Amino acid sequence: MSDSQTGAGASPADAVPSSGDTGAFPADARRPPGGTDASPASDRAAARVVCVASDGRVLLMHWRDTVTGVSLWEPPGGGIDPGETPFEAARRELTEETGLPGEAVLDRWVPVRREFDWLGTHYVKTERFYLARFEGTPAVGPGAFTAEENDTYLGSGWFSPAEMAELPDALEPPDLVEVVSRITRLG
Repeated sequence: MSDSQTGAGASPADAVPSSGDTGAFPADARRPPGGTDASPASDRAAARVVCVASDGRVLLMHWRDTVTGVSLWEPPGGGIDPGETPFEAARRELTEETGLPGEAVLDRWVPVRREFDWLGTHYVKTERFYLARFEGTPAVGPGAFTAEENDTYLGSGWFSPAEMAELPDALEPPDLVEVVSRITRLG
């Protein structure tokens, strides 16, 4: 899921910093309201980036599922391509979805268990949420969206944890504020 004001659950496991990872990790997931048990399950590996501005605000992407009509906010990120590590995917996805430099992504991450429905597919997996820190609050604009992302993107915005809790659309994962707390304690 992937420039106006614009947006994903966590496991109890503690952060596991990594370097030279292979891209292999357990599946994770979360299902937003309206999910169905009949939809096919997918554990496609993905990585996300928690972007933190110098004032503590976090970048969220705002998406609308064109199948269910559900809108949500989540950190930038997406699927891991064949031969790519989760860290490489996080850096690539950040640039593609936001235009921000992938080099800002640090090799610090927490595992986040997720279960959700998106565009008719049910996902169950564990994603790595990486940390990226920025001076000030950089401007964000899609770098290289896929056709699917162009159809589902509503915008992006920088939010404090208190503002995240007040957003009218769902946070994905639902415990994103706790995920942000966990990852920012790493550095």
